Amino acid sequence: MSHSPTVTLRIPPPKNPRVALFITCLNDQFYPLVGVAVTKVLEKLGCRVEFPSQQTCCGQPFNNNGFFDEARPLARRMIEIFSSYDYIVSPSGSCCAMVREHFPALFDSNPAEKAAAQKLADHTYEFVEFLDKVLRADLSTLKLPEPQSITYHYTCHLRGIGVTDEGITQLQRIGNVDFRPLEKTDQCCGFGGTFAVKYPAISGAMVEDKAACIAATGAATLICNDAGCAMNISGLCHRRGMETKVKHIAELIAEAMGLGVDAW
Repeated sequence: MSHSPTVTLRIPPPKNPRVALFITCLNDQFYPLVGVAVTKVLEKLGCRVEFPSQQTCCGQPFNNNGFFDEARPLARRMIEIFSSYDYIVSPSGSCCAMVREHFPALFDSNPAEKAAAQKLADHTYEFVEFLDKVLRADLSTLKLPEPQSITYHYTCHLRGIGVTDEGITQLQRIGNVDFRPLEKTDQCCGFGGTFAVKYPAISGAMVEDKAACIAATGAATLICNDAGCAMNISGLCHRRGMETKVKHIAELIAEAMGLGVDAW
């Protein structure tokens, strides 16, 4: 039987905030259920969630490789599409970091566009960050249907925008979570976007080490809140015959809320 527990908000959130889901390319193509889970959880917490269907890539691949002129039109398009919302929420720390850390710098030569980029950056949040810093959601009333052993991968870009232990803190508030710390938490999994393509041997060694750390925990599930990292780690785990499930925290929270989002 499904259940739908009440979640306590530690302070009153903005009244029915209008939130745009910034799904990101990899989630859209490979992990669409993450977007469903994010939407259902935010709606449960009182947000009006909309999906701007005109959204495209934020330009991060261009920007990361120094093609700033090519990244700029994509950034400009995103600013235009998302500027009317109270908040922009993304399940990806990587793409959130692109908006927050790099959009304003793309328009240094145009003060008006730079101001618009900064305004968008100031209203853009990664999913867990939004739960913690804006909604101030207390998930301690939630409980998974069955006990699960869980470990957590810190993604590099989340640390870049100042998100560190928030995900683990939220996980440990949920009932039936058997949390198991991961060694070398600050070590990259080796994906790094085009890094994995340019330096495959180094990338491969890094993800091998990450998989060994995951296996050492004995956890059945790895929480990973960035699609690129999830693809890299889950691929290696599959090739090594590991049965570790890789999930986004939004899927786990949705499961604890009884919202009926299927696993990947």
